[in-house]
Amino acid sequence: MCSHQPSCPSPNDRAPHVVAAHPEQGWSLLCTGAIVFDDSGELLPDGRVVAPHRVPAERLAMAA
Repeated sequence: MCSHQPSCPSPNDRAPHVVAAHPEQGWSLLCTGAIVFDDSGELLPDGRVVAPHRVPAERLAMAA
């Protein structure tokens, strides 16, 4: 699907390029056909879903 030369890595790698960004809607389309969401979740071209990679609240830094 990717037309980059050399072609981008497989959808399982984390280095494909963004071909369409829609930050107002919270998602971007990668050249591999995957859709990534601002919450770090993904929808892969074959329909599989990658759950968001959230940090537990207790690990978040608190502002002083």
